[in-house]
Amino acid sequence: EMVMLLEWWSGTDCTLYTDPESYHKYGKENAIVILNHNFEIDFLCGWNFCERFGVLGSSKVLAKKELSYMPVIGWMWYFLEIVFCKRKWEEDRKTVMQKLLNLRDYPENFWFLIHCEGTRFTEQKHQISMQVAETKGLPKLKYHLLPRTKGFAVTVQCLRNVVSAVYDSTLNFRNNENPTLLGVLNGKKYHADLRIPLEEVPEDEQECSNWLHKLYQEKDAFQEEYYRTGTYPGVPIVPPRRPWTLLNWLFWALLLLYPLFKLLMNMINSGSSLTLASFAFVIVI
Repeated sequence: EMVMLLEWWSGTDCTLYTDPESYHKYGKENAIVILNHNFEIDFLCGWNFCERFGVLGSSKVLAKKELSYMPVIGWMWYFLEIVFCKRKWEEDRKTVMQKLLNLRDYPENFWFLIHCEGTRFTEQKHQISMQVAETKGLPKLKYHLLPRTKGFAVTVQCLRNVVSAVYDSTLNFRNNENPTLLGVLNGKKYHADLRIPLEEVPEDEQECSNWLHKLYQEKDAFQEEYYRTGTYPGVPIVPPRRPWTLLNWLFWALLLLYPLFKLLMNMINSGSSLTLASFAFVIVI
């Protein structure tokens, strides 16, 4: 339903900049997808591209444990084998490794989406992150937070020889747009640009950590170039929309809205103030 809102309700344009020779592989192989975390709807754009390549139903994410307690969606994620973590590595390592190893025999092609920065970019978080970089002698970044390397290294270790590639995806919006979920709900159209090259990751944990830091330096350079020119290098491709999210939404709307509308009309016709007040209270809650 949320992907339908982005694709069909707000009509957001999603342009992909990538190598045309790699384009035909998307959706036909297992992959780890590294996402930047700068916008309120970046996760939704990630799902959008999963849908366009036919892997939305089998996409996985590394998410914080608190999300598993959310009614309906959190429970659904639990049963869909989403990998949850508490962001305390001493407690997370064993649990995360076990969940990742369970994906080794997953029967469908899947994308494992991961925000290596761990949290959404803000100026305050960036300032703290760069203080840590200075303390550890790491290169500073202008547009990203320092990546958390341990979770990524374990992901690569557990899924090596199962995933075919790492997709380094960098998402931006044209015209300095600051997209929000509320904007999507209001039908506002955004213009998303996503860059995805394929990458190869070294096996050694320390080398993997160094590789990820170097990758984020490259992402920072691409971010600066995007701010300067308003585009990415590479061939722009617009993956076609598929009708399934719209059909799914229409099915549930037809199934649920008619009986709900009928129930509401019966309540109004009953003339009971208590019934109407109770109904309004439940809706507000």
